[in-house]
Amino acid sequence: MKKIAIIIPARYESSRLPGKPLIELRGIPMIVRTYRQCLKAAPASMIYVATDDDLIRKLCESEGIQYLMTSKDCLTGTDRVAECANLIDADIFINVQGDEPAFNPVDIRKIIEASQDNPQKIINGYCKISDETHFRSPNIPKVVMRPDGNLLYMSRAPIPTNKKGAFTVASRQVCAYAFPRAALAAFSSASTKTPLEEIEDIEILRFVELGFDVTMIEMSSDSVAVDTPEDIPRAEAALTQLGL
Repeated sequence: MKKIAIIIPARYESSRLPGKPLIELRGIPMIVRTYRQCLKAAPASMIYVATDDDLIRKLCESEGIQYLMTSKDCLTGTDRVAECANLIDADIFINVQGDEPAFNPVDIRKIIEASQDNPQKIINGYCKISDETHFRSPNIPKVVMRPDGNLLYMSRAPIPTNKKGAFTVASRQVCAYAFPRAALAAFSSASTKTPLEEIEDIEILRFVELGFDVTMIEMSSDSVAVDTPEDIPRAEAALTQLGL
């Protein structure tokens, strides 16, 4: 069995929603909620919050959450995970985004199992889109895959579509990833974002541009990412529905 570490990147200075990890959802800070969902899938000894902020650090200390202090200069959350790979002993690093307070623990277990079966692969989650609003939203990365299940492209644009721009069949990214150590090292060796990564603001594209395959696995549609103030009521509604 390969040694696994779950890393939850938590950056305070979010451009669209500053202080995002500390925003309270139904009375509990978002980063704590994400951590508790991870805790349903793995022991606390495997889980770390990766942050560059003292307020988040202090919250982790008060909640008994393991944390790792990382640079404020990280280009992306995956660069933050790559820094963590230099600080802890693990073979595979599972990245669960800190803005996913209702993340399904079953999906976390699914990506852990997939990474154990394929320890040299980069793995990312996806689910089907059923709502055209999600298809049109620039805040939701849409996934297009090759027939073998590897990522072909990911975009904030509504893809795939036809000449009329219609919504027919589409999938969206679920923000959980599995990275082998070597892939993280290659990713973080870039001093700037790669061209398509920069345009789309989707970090997984850096791996594609560097020549890596990214294996996509289907997950539930339960995740509700909090990117803007408008997402907060949706997240709280999802938490209420889950009884959290």
